Amino acid sequence: MDDVDAVQAQIARNMLQSGDWVTARLDGITYLEKSPLIYWVMGSSFALFGVHDWAARLPLALIVVALCWITFRFGRWAFGSDAGLYAGLVLSTSVGLFLFTRILIPDAAVTLTIALAMWSFLRTLDEEEPHPKVWAALLAASLGTGLLLKGLISIVFPLGAGAIYLLATRQLFSLGTWKRLRAISGLLILLVIAAPWHILATIRNPPYFDLTMHSGPGEYRGFLWFYFINEHVLRFLNLRYPRDYNTVPRLWFWLFHLIWLFPWSFYLPAVARLKFRPLDRAGRARLLALCWIGFVMVFFTFSTTQEYYSMPIYPALALLLGSAMAEGGAWVKRGTLALAGVAVVALLVVAGLLYAVRGVAANGEFSSALAPHPELYTLSMGHIGDLTLRSLAYLRLPLMMAAIAFLMGAAGTWLWKNRAPRAFFAVAVMMVIFFHAARLAMVTFDPYLGSKPLADALMAGPPGELIEANAYYSFSSVFFYTNRHALLLNGRINNLEYGSFAPNAPRMFIDDAEFRRLWSSDSRYYLLVYGEELERLKRIIGQPALHIVKESGGNYLVSNRETAK
Repeated sequence: MDDVDAVQAQIARNMLQSGDWVTARLDGITYLEKSPLIYWVMGSSFALFGVHDWAARLPLALIVVALCWITFRFGRWAFGSDAGLYAGLVLSTSVGLFLFTRILIPDAAVTLTIALAMWSFLRTLDEEEPHPKVWAALLAASLGTGLLLKGLISIVFPLGAGAIYLLATRQLFSLGTWKRLRAISGLLILLVIAAPWHILATIRNPPYFDLTMHSGPGEYRGFLWFYFINEHVLRFLNLRYPRDYNTVPRLWFWLFHLIWLFPWSFYLPAVARLKFRPLDRAGRARLLALCWIGFVMVFFTFSTTQEYYSMPIYPALALLLGSAMAEGGAWVKRGTLALAGVAVVALLVVAGLLYAVRGVAANGEFSSALAPHPELYTLSMGHIGDLTLRSLAYLRLPLMMAAIAFLMGAAGTWLWKNRAPRAFFAVAVMMVIFFHAARLAMVTFDPYLGSKPLADALMAGPPGELIEANAYYSFSSVFFYTNRHALLLNGRINNLEYGSFAPNAPRMFIDDAEFRRLWSSDSRYYLLVYGEELERLKRIIGQPALHIVKESGGNYLVSNRETAK
């Protein structure tokens, strides 16, 4: 656990230990960026099972299972049992959902609330639905829950997609439609769920009302301004400060979905053959899915984007693909044949890589074989760019498993090209094995990305104060595994910068001069530092004053005092 994973988990632990479930804090600094529900869920898991990294990840795992199940049930209700099964299969074995749920972010949970809201929306409007009141209430509850997960987009996306659907079906200005949706009672349900936290967070983090449309360093305007203006409006306009994020080029943001939907993206041409006229339940569901996808993608075309921002459309894409796969036809067969060909090519590529590293020794740490590209790290998958041919020698077992996966996928899709259900099953098995190979690769990557070995060394050493040379996120897993605070050397940047200017914020940030004074004192200090930063600090305080306690992944734990071996 490192970076955002450990940050989210540590906030949850801080809430559990402090009893303050309203204001998130890191290293004692007010942290107002995110909605709280993901912290509450993780904190509840800690209360039940203890503070462990697996306990932090357990809620997300259950949320992903629930998301796939809701997609399956939605598809079965709309299109029939086969289409529902395929929709669930598509979502659960697609590359995007696997990749972006390795990170402890609330996007999968938000996607769950949006998918449930969209299904509830259709069921509320369905004239054959026997319990429209229940589904209208569930729609409102989903929107309110989403607000506590990721703010305004959790209601903007369903409402925007729903409005386009109602306009397309000529129901937007129908009084009967709004009566059936029970908009007033729904708004009350939403407010009951979401309003209390927003009100308390505003009261506890004044000033209360500031609508300034400018964001810059050294400014503190309370919760309401930062959460709504800075994190929603100015981020959308790419005017947010601090600028601690990157954005994917628009064209790539669209095209990447061929990867995120892999291997099922080969069946996308079959979706174009579907009927979208709202003449029956299936047609209405397809049209809503189209509105859902279109609204979200157009929204992000005019906003800043990360690779995973479009996760809320994954269920809609899975529903359309499941419907197309159930109907079959020539384009489904062509997709299966194309997939067989790609599996063969992937098998040959992996085999070629294994051959290329056959004589390469995997000696030393994995990090020594990587080529860092820090300019990519503001993208969620940026570290993939660090891989080199030599580094693949450390990944022989995952590569061999990937080869087995592609072999099974190629054989299954070719042998059963005329028996679609069996071919789909072969593809799903291929992806399960491939995901396991990817998991093993991540285990190899972990010492490079994570800092747990440094945390273990810190806990085993003599007592001392801790300093971290960079932003808090850089060694966040050390803070999680040790439950320690630290002084941040030149770390008043990025996520903690805003809260550091809050009234009564603790003094946790030091500069080079203060670091030199503390390091030369009689007290024991430990320092967490990147390898490249270590050289700069040596010039400031001198080589003899830096005693290396532990090195891992090119990162160091050093002390100003000798530590017994």
